[in-house]
Formats: sequence, C-alpha cells, structure tokens
Amino acid sequence: MRLAAVATALAGVLLMGAAPPDPNADPNADHDPYAWMEEIEGARAIEWAKAENARSLPQLQDDPRYAGLYADALKIATAKDRIPGVSFSGDGGLWDYWQDADHVRGVWRKTSVDSYRAGTPEWRTILDLDALARSEQANWVWKGARCLPPDDRLCLVSLSDGGKDAVEVREFDTVTGQFVEGGFHLPEGKHRFDWIDRDTLLVVTEWAKGEVTTSGYPYIAKLLKRGRPLSEAKQVFSGQKADGGYGVQSIVLRDPAGRMQAVVIMRPLDTFNAEYYLLAGDRPLRLDLPKKVSIQGYLDGRVIVSLEEDWAARRMREGDLVDFDLAAVKKAPGALKPALVLRPSESQAVEQVATTKGRLVVALLDNVKGQVLSFRRNGGAWTSQALDLPEDSTVSVASASETDDRLILNIASFLTPSSQWLADAAGGQAEQLRALPARFDASRFVTEQHWATSKDGVKVPYFVVRAKDIQYDGSNPTLLYAYGGFLVSQTPAYAATVGKLWLEKGGVYVVANIRGGGEFGPRWHNAGLKLNRMRVYDDFFAVSEDLIARKITSPKKLGIMGGSNGGLLMGVALTKRPELYNAVVIQVPLFDMIGYAHIGAGSSWIGEYGDPAVPEERTMLMSYSPYQNLKPGQPYPKVFIETSTKDDRVHPAHARKAAARLKEYGYDYLYYENMDGGHAAAANLNERALRQALEFTYLAQRLMD
Repeated sequence: MRLAAVATALAGVLLMGAAPPDPNADPNADHDPYAWMEEIEGARAIEWAKAENARSLPQLQDDPRYAGLYADALKIATAKDRIPGVSFSGDGGLWDYWQDADHVRGVWRKTSVDSYRAGTPEWRTILDLDALARSEQANWVWKGARCLPPDDRLCLVSLSDGGKDAVEVREFDTVTGQFVEGGFHLPEGKHRFDWIDRDTLLVVTEWAKGEVTTSGYPYIAKLLKRGRPLSEAKQVFSGQKADGGYGVQSIVLRDPAGRMQAVVIMRPLDTFNAEYYLLAGDRPLRLDLPKKVSIQGYLDGRVIVSLEEDWAARRMREGDLVDFDLAAVKKAPGALKPALVLRPSESQAVEQVATTKGRLVVALLDNVKGQVLSFRRNGGAWTSQALDLPEDSTVSVASASETDDRLILNIASFLTPSSQWLADAAGGQAEQLRALPARFDASRFVTEQHWATSKDGVKVPYFVVRAKDIQYDGSNPTLLYAYGGFLVSQTPAYAATVGKLWLEKGGVYVVANIRGGGEFGPRWHNAGLKLNRMRVYDDFFAVSEDLIARKITSPKKLGIMGGSNGGLLMGVALTKRPELYNAVVIQVPLFDMIGYAHIGAGSSWIGEYGDPAVPEERTMLMSYSPYQNLKPGQPYPKVFIETSTKDDRVHPAHARKAAARLKEYGYDYLYYENMDGGHAAAANLNERALRQALEFTYLAQRLMD
C-alpha cells in the first residue's frame, strides 16, 4: 500500500506546472511532449522512473512465485561451480574475471594452465574490484583490461561508473598488483586506445569539449607518451564530427612475439561502412579496401580480412575471408591484391576468426550449427582441417594463445550443460576441461529446428526447446526470443535460467534466426538493412505464425522477448501484430525511430536503420517506429518494459517515452528502470537475477495463469 501511495503522490507532483499531453495531438508530429525524458539523469526523469518502479515492482514481487524464481536465478547466477571464463595471458598463464556471492563486483585473477587442467587451479588475485570500490567509495563496474604484449605485465584497466559505456582508464601492473604511480590515465570518457609500445599509446578521445561525433564518440587520434599530459599528445589522424559509427579506432597488428608490424586506423562513416588507413609514422595512408570489411588479424606476414559486401573489382564476394601480403600493402596501400582464404557456402557463415602462434582459426556456422577449422599457410596457400569437437552445438573461440597453438573453446547447446575445451589448433585434438553441472532436468525436453516461410518466400530457421510429451493443442505457454540486427547470430546456448525458471514450469522456449543477424553471413544481415527493414519483422511474424499453425502454442499463450535492437523488434511486434501475442518483454529498447538519431549514441546506427533526415528512409522508419505507431484503442497486451539509467548507449529515454505514451493512451503496462547496469541493464549478478525473476514472474502471470 505504501509503495502505491508514493507512486500516486510522485505522479501528481510530476504533472504540476506542466500541461498534460493533448490526447488529440498527432503522434507523428515532430513535437514530442516527452522530450524531457531524454535528459538521462535529469531530476524530473529520475523521479518519474522511481514512481514507475514503485507502481510496477509490487505487481511482480508480491506474486507468490517471485521469491522462488529470484532464489533460483540468484543461485544460478552466483554459483561457485560455474565455468571460469579463462583466457590466455602473454606469459602462458590464464586470466579470469570472476563474480559470485562473495565477489559481487568481481575479482580479476590468474592461474597456471597446468593447475587449471588438473582441476585444482591456484588462483592469484590481481585486482579485487569490491575492495577497490569500497576503498574509493565508487560504484565501479569492470569493463576489461588491455595488456601490453608479449608478457602482458602492464595493462590498461577500464572502470565504469555504474555500468556506463564511458570509462576511466588506469595503468595497472599485474605483477605488483598495483596501479602504476604516474602511469597512463584517462578520465571518464568513451575512449578508444591501444598500446604502441611500453611508453606510447594511440588514444582516441574527447581531447577538447565537444570533439565527439553527433553520436557522442571521439574521432581524433593522437599519440600519447608516458609521463606527458594529454595536452601534449601528438595528433596523427582525424575523422569528422558528422561521422557515424562508434568513433575512430585503431588496430595494432603484431607478430606472436608481440612486435608491432603495422597500425591501421579505422574511420567509421556509419554503423558498418568505414575507411581504413595505414599509419606510416604519423601519416595516414588510405587503404584500397571496400567500406564494409573487418580486419581480423595478422599471421605469417598476412593481414586477414573478412568481407561484408561484394568486392566486384577483385572478384570477391560478401562473406569471403581473404588475406593480403603486409609488405605489399605497405608498398602500395592504394592497390591491394586480396587472396581467398575461405568462401562459405550458402548455408555457412564465418562467425569468428582468431590467430595462434602459427594457425588461423575460423569458427564456422553451418545452418546455425558450429564447427572450427584450423588453417595453415604452406607454399603460398592455406590448407585447413576441422577440429574434433561435439556436433550440433555452438562452438566459440574464447581465447587463442600467442605463445603456442592452443585454444580455449566454449561448446554449448540448449539442453547440454556448457563445456570448456582446450584444443590444439595444430594437431586438431581437443580435451574437455570443465562442464557446467546441470541447472535443470533436461531429460524431459528435446530441441528441434524448424523453418518458417517469410512474406517474400525466404525460409527462416528457428529452434524449439520443448517437453517430449508436448500436446499440440495450442495450450503451451511459449516464449519466443529474437534479435535480428547488426550481424549478430542467435546460436544455441545452454538454457540454464530459462530451463529452471521456464521450461521446468511447463513452458516452451523458441529462438528465431531472423534476417538482420549473421547466421548466414553478411547476406543475411544486409537483406534487412534500411529500406529493407520490414523483412526482419516479417521473418519474426512468420516464425510466430508457424508456431501457432503447428499448434505448439496460440496467441493467448505466446510471449516474446528481446533487448536493445531486439527491444525495437518487440515494439514493432506490439504495434504491428498485437493479436499474435499475450506477453511482450521489451528490454533496453530503441523505440523512437524518428528521434533515435539524436538520442544517446543513436546516430551511430544510421547504417543499420537509415537516416530520419533522408525522406525515403524517414518514410520507412515512420512505417514501423513503435513510438510513432502506438495508438489508442488497440488490442495491446500488458507489456513489461525494462531499461537502465546508466545505459549511455541506447539511452533510457526510449523506454521511458514508450511507457509514457502507453500511459497517455490508457493502457496497462509494467516498467522497471534499474538505476545501475548500463546497456546490460544489470551491474552485477544480484541485479541480473532480480531482472530475470521479474521477467519470468510477468511471463507466468500472462501465459500460465
């Protein structure tokens, strides 16, 4: 009762001094009555969010199922028998960043390969973030470390206030376990940085106030010397303020001994298109590369590049993996000559590329099932062999050693607990290091792959995890998850939390591999860009309809979930096809696709969605933008919207404005804004468990009651 009263009182305060929005106003007009919500930590917006939390949270946390779901989610999230996410260090050891109930923020630690293989790792703490946060009275969230090869003793540690993308960077000595006195230091910002040598960094940052792109990312690169102030850094490259994407970045190519061979600077023009420059001393030389490529690494004098578009002039196709002779690149950067390393088939996609001391390693998807190929260059040509690994699984390369040819691999499927493997990229053998204990009883379930037919006739795969004795009568509570953007593949992963909180309770779980993702390489992604965006949503609706046609579920029993770009997908589904769903979980979403380019880092995604300032693209955006397409009197289900105040990437304004408009039109909805967490919507394991418990309580209320 008290929380409800507080919510009502706060809502009344917020409306004082401001006229309520006109219910007869054109929602497609540029005037936005909720623009004040775009001030990310503005007092009015924060108070509004707190009031919404106070109204919504009791509706979920007072449910008798919530406590049990939270306890199960927390037990899974903080379990000490999880598999450590180890990676190779330059001296042949293994790094890990670990969080559990005793280390909520986390501890950076290290062990030897031999003790880890033996199952008795002798961990040495490098940095305890909980202790650091206490001593500095700061809300630190770990954002990783970039270490100087070959020994990785000196590292640049990134610390985030509450989970924001913006970080403070400090130099750290992993041997002494101390921050380096007088060492490299960057104040909070969205920095891009790389080691050049022990005493030199290449830094891209906001050198002077306002020296960022319209999406808030830095575009000026300078060389910073040890012991010198930022003001004395020497400029070596500049993009432009109007550039899109995620800001200028550097790629330092090194041999396995850590010796620098070349520095490449990437200047993003939009989300996916970029120019590449070879840094010759302090002179940038433009490389003759297509605008949609990714530089993947360096090995045996060759620069490895993946193509995300056709390169007709060189007879190369989108999806190809190619290489270049670095010496020839340096001699003639404007006349590059690629050689083909791998051309995936129509059913395949290059998912990851890594290099060891002597091997090029490719994680490949084939009909969304994984394998790993190890390439060796001999006599001017690449030859490959497949590693001996479990079939019908997702295989990802967690780490590749620079001191030898070993790999750390993660192998996962929906029902088999995830496992970690140590593989020899040269010999092809692999041994299992760890296997996650079962988090739910998977013996009752089975995984299937089905294919739906989209509106334009394209076949779209999706995975169904269901009970073996399912009744095909449309009565099964079903959760459908999808993303559909940015070349990101949705591959099978062990459904630990979903299994415990959903499958065991009688639910069905579905993952859709819709266009926009990378499941079939760049062609799958490119098919859903900009003016073709509706293909992504048509794919999702086709999967939804196929589930209903198979009588796996029905609209009354079908719920959907997605985050970020997937949150946009949820908003489109809500406004375009509300009759198909009875539950919609909208996580850290984009929602206002007419205003998105000026909200947060929005303009960096124009290459994905299009530009609202371009009439033809604006028309497409307007046709599906959830914020502009919300209307009164529609059969919308009660939705659950989640965001984070610290999300400085997508920005919580999208979620806030979505909720405000639903409220304006008289709809019932739930809203939760975590005051920490960044774009992950959770800054630690406890917050993640809370969010999951809220989500599955909501899904149970909507689909199981």
